[in-house]
Amino acid sequence: MLAFLRLEEENGEKVGANPFYRTGRRQSETVRLWTIHPKYLDSKGLVALWREALLAQAVLKGKTKAYVRHPQLRRFRESTSPTGSIAAYLRLVRAEGSRRGFNFDIAKIARGGQMQRMTVTRGQIDYEWDHFMAKLLKRDPQRFIDLKSVRKIYPHPLFKIVKGGVEDWEKHATGRP
Repeated sequence: MLAFLRLEEENGEKVGANPFYRTGRRQSETVRLWTIHPKYLDSKGLVALWREALLAQAVLKGKTKAYVRHPQLRRFRESTSPTGSIAAYLRLVRAEGSRRGFNFDIAKIARGGQMQRMTVTRGQIDYEWDHFMAKLLKRDPQRFIDLKSVRKIYPHPLFKIVKGGVEDWEKHATGRP
């Protein structure tokens, strides 16, 4: 009943047994590494993506114990160079930020990392678009209106779209089919 108070041991540390521990949100809802192109994101979403991708980079470099099992990191871990892939991802997020006048610090991005495209399913892009638009409706209604007529959704340039449904790592994170 009070599962959010229960703690379990994990690698010798106490961790929340409940996915809503501390934040009131599932871990998968606290970090979102969007597969949709960052050009669609509102300012708040773009800044959040920058911060979350920097956290993902720290996880992949072994610099933090937080989020080490986060399902969205699976696609980066499965690449030939996880740190290089997240660095390439971050460089493209930074480029979008620069285009909009943000000053994201390039020194925070790991060196190296050639752009090696990864695949993402059409179902994942559609799922993320719906999820993003629901957030946008609440957070920035004008941006929602501006984007609601978009029919062809482009992925983040690191990804190439292939046929398929929602990605397995997303299903695992959300519990959705």
